[in-house]
Amino acid sequence: MGLAAPLLPTVALSCALRLPHRHLRSSCALLSSLPGQDRIPLTEKTAAKWKEKKKAREGCSLPGSSWEERLANVVTPLWRLPYQEQLQVKYESQRKVLQTLASRLEELGIDAQKPGGLCCPLQPVVPSPVINGYRNKSTFSVNRGPDGNPKTVGLYVGTGRARNIVCVKANHVENIPPKHKQVAQCYEEFIRRSPLDPCILFHEGGHWRELVVRTTSRGHTMAIITFHPQELDQEALTTQKALLKEFFTCGPGTVCALTSLYFQESTMTRCSHELFPFQLLHGEPHIFEEVLGLKFRISPDAFFQVNTAGAEVLYQAVGKLSQAGGDTVLLDICCGTGTIGLSLAHRVSKIIGIEVVEKAVEDARWNAAFNGISNCEFHSGKAEAVLPQLLSSWEDARPLVAVVNPSRAGLHYRVVRAIRNCKSIRRLLYISCKPEGEAMRNFIELCCPPDPGKKLAGEPFALKLAIPFDMFPHTVHCELVLLFTR
Repeated sequence: MGLAAPLLPTVALSCALRLPHRHLRSSCALLSSLPGQDRIPLTEKTAAKWKEKKKAREGCSLPGSSWEERLANVVTPLWRLPYQEQLQVKYESQRKVLQTLASRLEELGIDAQKPGGLCCPLQPVVPSPVINGYRNKSTFSVNRGPDGNPKTVGLYVGTGRARNIVCVKANHVENIPPKHKQVAQCYEEFIRRSPLDPCILFHEGGHWRELVVRTTSRGHTMAIITFHPQELDQEALTTQKALLKEFFTCGPGTVCALTSLYFQESTMTRCSHELFPFQLLHGEPHIFEEVLGLKFRISPDAFFQVNTAGAEVLYQAVGKLSQAGGDTVLLDICCGTGTIGLSLAHRVSKIIGIEVVEKAVEDARWNAAFNGISNCEFHSGKAEAVLPQLLSSWEDARPLVAVVNPSRAGLHYRVVRAIRNCKSIRRLLYISCKPEGEAMRNFIELCCPPDPGKKLAGEPFALKLAIPFDMFPHTVHCELVLLFTR
């Protein structure tokens, strides 16, 4: 079915596209099959298809293409390719990353070239257990739609720099689940009933801003609505919050069956709970998810892997690659709600987690207590401030393994330096969602010769293995897990 065709109802479309768990190989089977797999080369036909789709995406449209197609090209640029071909495209992308890294290391005098010009073996991309509707978190914007209505809730085609932004409803986007689309549709209905304007540009006034929807496999749904207060007084703000709550608890929005409804007054583009607190208007303060038999509590702004089923496969692989034993201390850096560390707690001596989002640390501590895990501690603060202090006085004789899972910006230089200079860390797992970006600098700093000028005195790491995990089907992105040892 082409996107230009009449759209099926949201639920019917997403259900038709969803691939059930029972029809897929188990996580263990996937992982055990990796070493013996040969990569599937990117065929000329697939490469030509991909270039055509990339061209369409960069142009945002082709002659005669619908707004739905334009949005799909932006948000899910691989949507036209069969899933196996998507994996081929991603494999080639990660191969180029490792070729680039090998070249950069060669420039530093490190003999890093392996067969194929790579700096280490690259295993095939591990597929996602769920192909469609896999996202557990979606962010919807408010702006002018194709018909010019400024109270359209959807995703953007175009850019602010080019001044050609159009907000297109996401009903047809394949990686967003039906529940998220339903909440977005209801939010749009609410703001179109509201006499208040949307806030498109801060200096032009208006109030209604973005919507974040979070869901879990347990059937929980959290909605977080951002609102610019402008010059409204507290009485007016209270009225708006009451109307919003009424809509989702007594009005048309009741079909969403929200577990939690949050409201955040904010005068900034992005802000934390500490700057502008999330106000619970209705329901439970948290939603809950299960990963590898453990229960996790999720706050409005806590980090949680966007593909839950894919995260289970990823965490199982991390556990195997860490080779952590009963006497191992595991450092979980950028730990979010503690999912990686807690999923490995049963096989190690101790877990030490570090996370900048304070609410996520509170969740991690609750998660540990609820699951009866006592061999862990979580530190709140920036990793570049907490980790050097923690490792500077490290005298524990137990083996120390580090797992880092930073944002696209990569690790702060002081974090890399602390890891590099801690002799006890012999094994490091780096989970990167954008290895071609700032993380590349981290890889080089971990592997380069000692450099007194940069205070990199410790023995360099060597990159031993790379495994891509497709956490984001239909997009060009994946998570690359890199194993460093020394």
